[in-house]
Amino acid sequence: MRKTAAKLLAAAAIATSVATVASGTAVADPSTLPTLPLAQDIVGVGSDTTQAVLNQFSTDYNAFLGAGSTLPRLYSWDATGTSPITTKTGATSLARPNGSSAGISALDATTKTTVDFARSSRGPKNSVPGGAAGDPLTDLFVAFAKDAVSYATTTTGSHAPANLSKADLVNIYNCTYTNWNQIPGYTGVGGTIKAYLPQNGSGTRSFFLQALGLSNGGACVTANPTVQENQGTDTILNDADAIVPYSVAHYIGQVYNGHGAGSDQAGALTVRSIDNVVPIDPTSHVLTLAFSNTSFGRVIYNVVREANWNATDTQGTALRAIFGTNGWICKNSVAAADITSYGFRTLPTGACGSTTHATS
Repeated sequence: MRKTAAKLLAAAAIATSVATVASGTAVADPSTLPTLPLAQDIVGVGSDTTQAVLNQFSTDYNAFLGAGSTLPRLYSWDATGTSPITTKTGATSLARPNGSSAGISALDATTKTTVDFARSSRGPKNSVPGGAAGDPLTDLFVAFAKDAVSYATTTTGSHAPANLSKADLVNIYNCTYTNWNQIPGYTGVGGTIKAYLPQNGSGTRSFFLQALGLSNGGACVTANPTVQENQGTDTILNDADAIVPYSVAHYIGQVYNGHGAGSDQAGALTVRSIDNVVPIDPTSHVLTLAFSNTSFGRVIYNVVREANWNATDTQGTALRAIFGTNGWICKNSVAAADITSYGFRTLPTGACGSTTHATS
């Protein structure tokens, strides 16, 4: 009871020192480097979309534990950077996972000695009878916030409309429309559409295609599959005819809340409306509830092995203490401030920390 009270007091002390983002500055990759995190620490890889908020969680959760704590700490490796990486003490070296699916694959190919969780901006993939295999049934997807995906174009001089319908986007990405002047009601100068998708393994790519009912982009889309998700600094996107899916929350964090740095910035891009639903409130600069409730709204997750999640050992207890319905992310006011500051919407009590998995 004394330990619980001490933690509550620590949380309250941190909360009172918070304005919009909790104590400390989030860092890319574990803050312990060049010393690796300990073998017992909870370490994740994967999604570009959620790496920044997980970095902030790492800073603030570890501050919550306190310098003298012997409990497992939280760390996260970015989607891009030098590769291969050794995630923690005693871990097997692996190629740095870039994206949700790549992170989940790394989780499935290793044990808790190397990866404890995968950041994922997509939900579980079910197996298709006679077709592609889904995510392993042993993976648990633990929900923690809400995001949405829209399309982005260059801020000035774009030939793209400021609003497209879902049907328009389907026809662009299946290559039925290859010129802007083919879009019904279009009044601009036209131009050959340059439709891009993020890199393979990207959860944003996977989710966006699923929202459009497509398994992949058409031949006109896959000419350049190397675009890194949510990085508007890529010069090929600064084009009057370019269009690319973009995380609305990540864009808000980059543009309005000061969380963009280096290549992780919106650059010349702006996020547009779909079916006349505005994704970002023009006054408060938050993800609108209306857009998050469309088919382009998505829950985001941290993925764990079910066996590890249910275990009563140190790491299993730590996984639930961080990600569970009564864990730090779902119950601590500092974590809630982090979620909002990085552009996401918080989930209701009971939804945050809830688990799901693929079906066969």
